[in-house]
Amino acid sequence: MNQPSLNHVICLDAAEGHRMAYWQWGHPDSPHVVLCVHGLTRQGRDFDVLAQALCTQAGPLSAGSIRVVCPDVAGRGESEWLQDPMGYQVPAYAADMLALLVQLHAQAPITTLDWVGTSMGGLIGMVVCGQPGLPLPVPVRKLVLNDVGPALQWPAIQRIGAYLGQAGHFDTLQEAADAMWTISSSFGPHTPEQWLALSQPMVRPVLPDAASPLRLHYDPAIAIPFRLADEEGAQQGEAMLWQLYDGIQAETLVVRGAQSDLLSPQTAQAMTQRGPRARLVEFDGVGHAPTLIAPDQVAAMTDFLLR
Repeated sequence: MNQPSLNHVICLDAAEGHRMAYWQWGHPDSPHVVLCVHGLTRQGRDFDVLAQALCTQAGPLSAGSIRVVCPDVAGRGESEWLQDPMGYQVPAYAADMLALLVQLHAQAPITTLDWVGTSMGGLIGMVVCGQPGLPLPVPVRKLVLNDVGPALQWPAIQRIGAYLGQAGHFDTLQEAADAMWTISSSFGPHTPEQWLALSQPMVRPVLPDAASPLRLHYDPAIAIPFRLADEEGAQQGEAMLWQLYDGIQAETLVVRGAQSDLLSPQTAQAMTQRGPRARLVEFDGVGHAPTLIAPDQVAAMTDFLLR
C-alpha cells in the first residue's frame, strides 16, 4: 500500500466536540494495531516511511498482518481546531486516543496493541500506558518513546516555544521546507528529497485558489497553553511523569538522538533502570528528534515491534 486511507473519529471536549483525523495503513481488519503519535508541531504523515516498512515486513493477512494508525492530533493536519485553546494539552490528547482506540476496536477487534510516540506523542503514550485502569481494548504490549522521557530539559522547551505558533506564509513548498529546516536541522541528515517529502504534509493553502500562498498546517493557538508553562511547573510535572513511567507495564524502547537537547543522557539511562527498564538505542548525528526514516532508525523500530 503506497498511500494510507484518511479516516475520522469524533472526540468529546468541553465545547461541542471535535473531529480528529487519522491515517490508516495496512489491513483494516488486522488485530495487530500500531498507533504512531507525532510531536508537538507535526502530523500523522511523519510516519509514512515507518508505516510502509511495518506493513511490508508484517506480511499478508494470513501471515499476521498489521494495521498502522497515525492520528493528526487535534489542531494539526486534517483534524479540526479546538474552540478552547486550553484543550491543547496532553491529558486531552490522551482522551482523544482512547476514543480512537474504541472506534478501531469496534471496526475490527484489537488483540495486539503497540505504541510509537515521538516527543509529545511519547508523553501521551506515558499517560495512557502508565495508568493500568484506563479503558483500553487490550494493554499496550510494546511502547516506543522517541526522544522523550519524564524529565525534559527546560532550555529545549524554551527553544521550541520561541517558534511555536508562527504559522508563516510561503510562496512555494520549497520555501516552506527551507524555513522549516532552519528550526529542524537537529532532526539529523536528510536528503533534499526526504525533507521535501516530510515537508509537503506540513503546509496548507491560505486561500482556496491555486496561486494561494502556503501556511503551516497547525492551529497557532496550540502555543497558548505551552507558553503558560514555567520552569517551576515543569519540575512539578516531572514527578508525576516519573510516577506514570514507573507504572508502565509494556516492553519499552527509548530512542534518543545522541545530540538531543530535550532528553538528557542521564534521564535516558535512568529510564533503563526503573519502571519498565527500557532498552535504549541512540543515533549519532541526530538531535531532537529522530524522524524514523533513516534505514538504521527504521530497522530499530521494525526489529522491536515485529520480532
